[in-house]
Amino acid sequence: MNSNCHESRFYKLVRPVVKTLFLALYTPKIEGKENIPTSGRIILAGNHTNNFDCILLMSSTKRSIHFLAKIELFKGFKKIIFSNLGLIPVDRSKHNPEAIKKAEEYLQNEKVIGIFPEGTTKKEKDELLEFKIGAVKLANDTNSKIVPFAITGTYKLFSRDLKIKFEKSISIDSNLNKENEKLRQKVLQMVGDNKCQY
Repeated sequence: MNSNCHESRFYKLVRPVVKTLFLALYTPKIEGKENIPTSGRIILAGNHTNNFDCILLMSSTKRSIHFLAKIELFKGFKKIIFSNLGLIPVDRSKHNPEAIKKAEEYLQNEKVIGIFPEGTTKKEKDELLEFKIGAVKLANDTNSKIVPFAITGTYKLFSRDLKIKFEKSISIDSNLNKENEKLRQKVLQMVGDNKCQY
């Protein structure tokens, strides 16, 4: 195993506390978490609704998730926290070969990568933006499967409408544009299905 891709002790120490508080305060419904493999490389990809989405995913599996996260989170004291949580900084204003290389290393070491292909939460409520191609490209380049997920509801205390659902993993072929749109349509369908259950 690459020594640079070890699991963060800080992550392991902090997650149980954060998870307990988060689940108690936001009472999310979590479906399909059995679709996240208990070992091996995998990419989790889905819609982005709130900065708390990362915590919701972290609370959905015992595995450590390494997120590609905007570089703005890595300033000042926050840099110490997020770096130790295994997050990978991404500068959205340019190409990020270093970030992609780091994500590939994690996958090659059989870890979990979390990606929000929309790249932002700045959008109209319930809107699903076009997906950036990074998730399917990363899957194709590392022979990894993708577990699609959909988040619906609100991050209001005790709201009981917050939900995340994970689908079965999918394989990606070399037609990346086609695969990227298929992934987006899958997540769009899941978002709709989630809402219909309320």
